[in-house]
Amino acid sequence: MRYVDGFVCAVPTDKREEYRQHAEAAAQLFKKYGAERVVETWGNDIPDGELTSFPLAVQCKTDETVVFSWIMWPSKAARDEGMAKFMEDPFCDPNENPMPFDGKRLIYGGFETIVDC
Repeated sequence: MRYVDGFVCAVPTDKREEYRQHAEAAAQLFKKYGAERVVETWGNDIPDGELTSFPLAVQCKTDETVVFSWIMWPSKAARDEGMAKFMEDPFCDPNENPMPFDGKRLIYGGFETIVDC
């Protein structure tokens, strides 16, 4: 059964193209290291919540946009191996390639697929 990594973050709205380029480069590496698919989405209908919401979860500021992303892997084992290789890649050196968003407000997790229609 496929394994999915999910991510939610807040990106400065004026850095959309910089983020897209960064995400495109990362996606190519994830695929090099075994990912089947990488999807990055830019929020355009994200309601504010009172108790919980995507904007609240990532402390989204008025000049930021919520991004929702996921990576599909063939299995958790493939993900563990691929993610380890990705994290060792020079692309992940923040001194050489800083992320165009605040990584401290990134939410992520790994998920087992239970329905895939």
